Amino acid sequence: MLLASPAIAVFALLFIAPLFMLVYNSFRTQAGAPTLHNYTRFLGDSFYRDVLWHTLWIGALTTLGCLVVGYPFAVYLRGRSPRARNYLSLVLLSPLLISMVTRAYGWLVLLGPKGPIADGFQAMGLEAPKMLYNDTAVVIGMVHVMLAYMVLPLMGSLDRIDPALTPAAKGLGASGWTCFWRITVPLSLPGMLAGSLIVFSLTVSSFVTPAILGGPTVKLMPYFVYTEATSNLNWPYAAAIGFVLIVVTTILTAVYARLLRGRGGKEVFA
Repeated sequence: MLLASPAIAVFALLFIAPLFMLVYNSFRTQAGAPTLHNYTRFLGDSFYRDVLWHTLWIGALTTLGCLVVGYPFAVYLRGRSPRARNYLSLVLLSPLLISMVTRAYGWLVLLGPKGPIADGFQAMGLEAPKMLYNDTAVVIGMVHVMLAYMVLPLMGSLDRIDPALTPAAKGLGASGWTCFWRITVPLSLPGMLAGSLIVFSLTVSSFVTPAILGGPTVKLMPYFVYTEATSNLNWPYAAAIGFVLIVVTTILTAVYARLLRGRGGKEVFA
């Protein structure tokens, strides 16, 4: 316990103290008086409730997109040599090595009306769909960022599957698809759930990518936290919006954790 004291002190200083101040300020007026108005205002305004649901919807779509793209990639990595896995893992992690703003503006160029994707549609004689400043652009950008957080837990689960199970099942007459759906998918479920938890939590709290790719039409919860704190200088209300998002994310995380425990998901973090 004594050896852990510095780590505990740093954790308390960097996490618990700011969280306490966030909660404390959320129950204050701008003049510093105690109040519940910030929460009644948020919960009583259908606009902010819609923003909350929209934020959760973007988080769910991003999580689904990462799962659809990341699961085949993780399965492919599983069967590669250590050297190939290292190279492919570097490719997977490369988006995290780039500035958030630079990364988002890269997608701004790719998805723009004069970008290569639009040019490809025009070359085929098709009208390019609107790909910027909407949910589609935000989800594409977020999947690009969050894919590694889905693949890494999946790889942890897949690596723990006994490689002798599939040959044994095939020896008993099971097809490749049967082995995949009856062996690989169930045994990799803890990694799927852990990756989904991480991706969803990070997505709903993201600001830069949704702000750039969503433009003026896609406004998520972090945007209003920023606006209330910087433009309106209403720090208590910004704190209340942020704390509502934390509570909702924590509840969903607890549900995921319960699913993980029920499926033996603790092995993912072993």
